[in-house]
Order: sequence, then structure tokens, then C-alpha cells
Amino acid sequence: MKAIEIYDGTLFDCQMIKNILEIEGVESFLKDEIIGTRSYGWRPEGGVKVVVSDSDYEKAKLIVDEYEKSKHEDRNSY
Repeated sequence: MKAIEIYDGTLFDCQMIKNILEIEGVESFLKDEIIGTRSYGWRPEGGVKVVVSDSDYEKAKLIVDEYEKSKHEDRNSY
């Protein structure tokens, strides 16, 4: 098994994605969870990463893409 970083963002977004992946049966973990919240200087992308196994990559990618799409749709609805 090879670990693949599938998403890089804020701690909030990464936790949301991790929860959604778990509901869908995809194991994942967060990388740089502490460092991403305490980095020097402001980083709008956050620096926290969601990591999945290469065998779950395709399924996880679809889930992450759907999350991103819904996130942008929510911003445009205001």
C-alpha cells in the first residue's frame, strides 16, 4: 500500500473530508494536522493534508471533488 495525499487545505475542511470518506468506507488520516494550524505566516490553503491509500484513491478523489463542488456552490448561493 502506498499513501497518497489527496487534499491540502484547512484543518476544518480536512476534518470534514476525512469524516465523509469514513462514512463512504474509505480509510484516511490527516497529515501535518498540528503544523498546518501553527505555521509561520498566514497560509490560506491551510497546510493540513488528507491521505488515503492508493487502492482507495479513485473513490476518494470522486468524494473530494464532490465536496469541493458543493463548497463552491454554497459560496455562490449567498
